[in-house]
Amino acid sequence: MKYSITFLLATVLSFGAFAQRYAVIDTKFILDKIPEYKDAQNKLDQFSILWQQEIDQKQAALDQMYKQYDAEQIMLPEDLKKKREDQLFNKQKELRDLQRQRFGFEGDLFKKRQELIKPVQDKVYNAVQQLATEKQYDFILDKSEGITVIFADPKLDKSEEILKALGIK
Repeated sequence: MKYSITFLLATVLSFGAFAQRYAVIDTKFILDKIPEYKDAQNKLDQFSILWQQEIDQKQAALDQMYKQYDAEQIMLPEDLKKKREDQLFNKQKELRDLQRQRFGFEGDLFKKRQELIKPVQDKVYNAVQQLATEKQYDFILDKSEGITVIFADPKLDKSEEILKALGIK
C-alpha cells in the first residue's frame, strides 16, 4: 500500500514536471484593432475594386463583340468570319490572362497583400514571439480561424496583452 501511494504520487508529480505552458490568442481580433492593418486592408480593397472594374469593362466590350458577331455572322464570307472568330478568341484569352494577372495565384492582388499586410502581420508575430519568450509559453494557439482550437478558456486569451505590447488600446 505504501509503495502504491508513493508510486502514484511520483507519477502525478512527474506529469506536472512535463506540463507545457500555453496561451490562446485571436489574431483576427488583434489585426482588427491595429489601424495600420485597417488602412492596408482598405488600400487592398481599393486595388481590388479598380482591377475588377477593369476586367468588367473588358468583359462588357467582349460581350458586345460577341453580340455584334452573332448578328452579322450569317452575312459574312468565310474568310472574314474566321478572322472575327480569331479576334474574339484572342480577346477572350487576353481577358483570362488579365484575370490571372490581377487575381491569380501570385498575381497583383497577392503581391499587394504581401506588400501592404505582411509587415503588420510580422509585427504581430514578433509581439507573439516576445510574449512567448517572456512568459515562457511552450505553445501559443490561434483561435481566429476556428480550426486550430475547438474550445479556449477565455482566461487563456492573451490577445489584449499583444495589443498592449504593440502600444494599442
